[in-house]
Amino acid sequence: MKHYRNEWIEIWCQENGWTDLFEERCNNYWAFPPGAVMPEPIPTHTLRLIKSQNGLTYEEKFWSISAVIGTFIAVISTYLLKCPMPLVLAFAFDAVTAAQLEVE
Repeated sequence: MKHYRNEWIEIWCQENGWTDLFEERCNNYWAFPPGAVMPEPIPTHTLRLIKSQNGLTYEEKFWSISAVIGTFIAVISTYLLKCPMPLVLAFAFDAVTAAQLEVE
């Protein structure tokens, strides 16, 4: 799950003089600092600051909303069917979603 939009990182790089931004793997950004000849990873404290300023990405919002809606449907299904399995499945889905939302 992507925790940062590329536009957010690009804006930060332009403001701070970093060039040639590229994403090595998901949520791992590298760029050339001012005056450097080798790319370096964007500092984690900077990524956290960018995340706190901009909030959730569309993907994070989608999974959060789907977890809430899925739980609501599971509660109703559990009540109507008098069976705990929909609620158990919703809990498992919510646990995986919460783990995916965690920024490492």
